[in-house]
Amino acid sequence: MDAIQSETAGANRLKTNTLGTAAVTFLVVSAAAPLTAVAGGVPLAMLLGNGAGIPGTFLLVTVILLIFAVGYVAMARHIRNAGAFYAYTAQGLGGALGGAAALIAILAYNAMQIGVFGMFGAATSSLLANAGVTLPWWVCTFAGIATVGVLGYRRVDFSAKLLTILVLLEYAVVLVIDVAILIKGGDSGLSAISFTPSAFFSGSASIGILFCFAAFIGFEATTIYSEEAREPHRTVPRATYISALIIGLFYMLTSWLMVMGEGSEKLVDMLKGLADPTTFLFTLAERYVGTWIGPVMQVLFVTSLFAGVLAFHNGVARYIYVAGREKLLPASVGVTHDIFQSPHVGSLVQTAIATLVVAFFAYAGLDPVLALFSWLTNVATLAIIVLMAMTAFSILAFFQRNPGLETNPFSTKIFPVIAGVILSVLVYFIAVNFGGLAGAEGALAVFLPALVLIAGVIGLLLSLRLKATDPRAYARLGAGQDG
Repeated sequence: MDAIQSETAGANRLKTNTLGTAAVTFLVVSAAAPLTAVAGGVPLAMLLGNGAGIPGTFLLVTVILLIFAVGYVAMARHIRNAGAFYAYTAQGLGGALGGAAALIAILAYNAMQIGVFGMFGAATSSLLANAGVTLPWWVCTFAGIATVGVLGYRRVDFSAKLLTILVLLEYAVVLVIDVAILIKGGDSGLSAISFTPSAFFSGSASIGILFCFAAFIGFEATTIYSEEAREPHRTVPRATYISALIIGLFYMLTSWLMVMGEGSEKLVDMLKGLADPTTFLFTLAERYVGTWIGPVMQVLFVTSLFAGVLAFHNGVARYIYVAGREKLLPASVGVTHDIFQSPHVGSLVQTAIATLVVAFFAYAGLDPVLALFSWLTNVATLAIIVLMAMTAFSILAFFQRNPGLETNPFSTKIFPVIAGVILSVLVYFIAVNFGGLAGAEGALAVFLPALVLIAGVIGLLLSLRLKATDPRAYARLGAGQDG
């Protein structure tokens, strides 16, 4: 059936039978930006969260995401749509909430991509400065936006090949550090203290959980590529589980060895003494591997950020394309390229949005890391966890209406409810602690998380407008072209 669909595909269709399990996995893992997460996110999680308990927190979050994935992949077997969260919500909870999910998803992936571009610009500018070239961060960011725009405009398999190389290099350099710490036995021997209840509940466990969840953002994107995957009923579930396990085990192992490398008792005090906690991994690398690895890590840190922004760009382009194809947004954005069969208009729209937002932050003289990166990535984290919660309850509703599709109650009822409740609690904690997490104060601490609600309301209104003007299209929201 997939082969027939590929041969008969119309012009306005994503290129089918393009991505195998490995390609989808690397597209997803690259969005999680493993080197960026362990170098930038993990030290902050330890400092602001629960210190030496972060490895155990990663284990807990991995289990939660695997519970979510059980129902997620069960629904993926029956709905093949690049709209992913939007499609599942529309098919489970109805078109009105589906429209809300679509706009929240577009906000989420735009915010994450543009926010990471802030860090990319700052890191690239610093790297060039070390080589004697002085460029402001925004020049580096605009160059990155242009490069990503070109890659996003073309066929997705080209992006997948590039991301495969970059992600393998990221993992390689971090694993070199991991092995060195393991062989040398850390600062004062290896222990399982990070996985004890006392370590988990030290400091702020809730903030630690939020940081760990943020490090996984992107893992859910396997279904975004379902229309372009080979044998999607097999490829998407495999890629989802593999991605969650690779990301989770890698973060857990690396964060544990970071704790062991410094020593659990000295960890938090040492982080407090650093002018920039994100230099922690670099310090460990030079201590256990040698000074030669520092420049290598600086280069790979930049390529890690680039891999992340490219992966998120691909996700945004597909959400915009689907929203246009299914008439939530203007039909002009819901088209694919005649040759590449890529969502090229969605790609151009995302490139334009990124350019405008970065231009505003540069003109206003705002910091690319403390403002652009911190504010927008936290908005994205909140939005994506909202989407995951909506999707969990959508899975429950979908299988209740279609009881004959799946017979396993764990995938249709039990695990979706557990995941939905946990994710809803996380949404609450992020919303009430947003100012502290994002470094935003006053009205900004209210406005930024409110963007998620605003996007949802706009999506809801767009779907209700579609219901009034084209009831047939409204009834098919989320079904996809094959539905």
